[in-house]
Amino acid sequence: MAAVSGQVRLSLTSFGGVVLGGVLSFLVQFTTQRSAERAQQRHQRTELVEARRAERLALLERFVEVGAEAERVAFARPPECDDTTPWKLTAQDVMNRLWVVERLVRIQFPLPVHEAARRYFLDLNRTVWEGLPDGESVRDYLEDNRLAFLDAARAVMQQGEPS
Repeated sequence: MAAVSGQVRLSLTSFGGVVLGGVLSFLVQFTTQRSAERAQQRHQRTELVEARRAERLALLERFVEVGAEAERVAFARPPECDDTTPWKLTAQDVMNRLWVVERLVRIQFPLPVHEAARRYFLDLNRTVWEGLPDGESVRDYLEDNRLAFLDAARAVMQQGEPS
């Protein structure tokens, strides 16, 4: 009976070792898999943040580019023009593109950036279509809101960067 009891004990010990090894193997695989999934999620989040930053930067570049073009149109504003004047056709095209880009800024950026872009757009729109009183400079009139927009955009873009 003692020999059978010893064999049972040996078999149970062996079986216990196999079960313990299996459990430990499962835990190691589970932990490794979770760790790999978390690393992949971090990588995906980083890629998404970088892609959004690139989109925002491209949109800022586009807004500044079309804004500069609209400023050149404002500088070139003739004293008199009708609906067929080449200047007016160019001005309509440029201001329509600036309007679209300004709306995209609202979608891609926080409200303070859009509000600054909107103020700049409205000033520029007024300058293009109505002109300025004699003695006022287009550049000086637009400078404050242009800089406010650029400062707001820079602040948002720097939020995601390491210090």
